[in-house]
Amino acid sequence: MKGNIVGGVGYLLDGAKMLGHPSLRLFVLVPLTINILIFGTLISYGFSYLTEFMDSLLSWIPDWLGFIEWILWPLIGITFSLITGYLFTAVALIIASPFNGLLAEKAEELVTGKPVSGPEGLANALMLVPRGIIRELAKLMYYVPMAAFVLLITFIPGLNAIAPLLWFLLGAWMMSIQFVDYPMDNHQLSFADVKEAVRSRRLSSMGFGGVVALCTGIPIVNFFVVPAAVVGATLLWCEELDRVR
Repeated sequence: MKGNIVGGVGYLLDGAKMLGHPSLRLFVLVPLTINILIFGTLISYGFSYLTEFMDSLLSWIPDWLGFIEWILWPLIGITFSLITGYLFTAVALIIASPFNGLLAEKAEELVTGKPVSGPEGLANALMLVPRGIIRELAKLMYYVPMAAFVLLITFIPGLNAIAPLLWFLLGAWMMSIQFVDYPMDNHQLSFADVKEAVRSRRLSSMGFGGVVALCTGIPIVNFFVVPAAVVGATLLWCEELDRVR
């Protein structure tokens, strides 16, 4: 497998550092605001549901098996964070996709010094909302069958011990595809091209997607991870993926 896991992680960190650049601040503001509103609302509902689910589950466990609670909480908590982290991010990205594309465009122009023929300005970005939603739904439909398979494993005794790892790997793969799609879409490349590009530098892509997946499950941090990931994925595209086309 080609690429570098540590280097992939570094793209998110480098993307976060670039968010304060004067030429990017305006294009960070809209996705960031959307993320705060969506994540703030969904997280409060999500963790309320998790608490109710755990209380209901533990009520069926005899007192002499009470020690299992210390095993179930981390196992289910990690799984829940990975699942909801991706789903909440998917909702935010469907709404903010045109603005994320615009952010990727400006980040690439900043890095390469070359113009990108993407949507110029917020008004043009708004015109692309329907197209952006369709592209996000295509990614979601790609995710659903794989998620259903991992969900099935989650409820199979014995096999469910590896469920958190499988959710993490799936989340890492999808987050890399999710965000690399923005700079590649600006170059009118298809979703199939995106999957092939990510696959060609699998280690870098999984390193990047893995740290993004972890961050989306951390409250407060997940407010800022989307714009950082958009810029980070653009760096990954410019430095590694564009070479393999």
